[in-house]
Amino acid sequence: MTTETREARLDTLMAAEVYWTALAMKQQGSRFYRAIGEALEAADVPNRRLIYQTWPDAVWDFYLRGLRLEAGESSPSWG
Repeated sequence: MTTETREARLDTLMAAEVYWTALAMKQQGSRFYRAIGEALEAADVPNRRLIYQTWPDAVWDFYLRGLRLEAGESSPSWG
């Protein structure tokens, strides 16, 4: 992954709602990533950036999973 891509992803993560990424980590991650999801949810901005920079590929994967969770939550329900 290029530095430019990594920086673009970091910018995206920093601008994104933390809730969905943290939820994906807590629901779909291993015990380790569930704990990181809890930490992410509680983190202030500098510590969120640190989490994103420390595990960039894993957090990006959970960010994408979080987008799918959010899309599923907002889809119309029938019934």
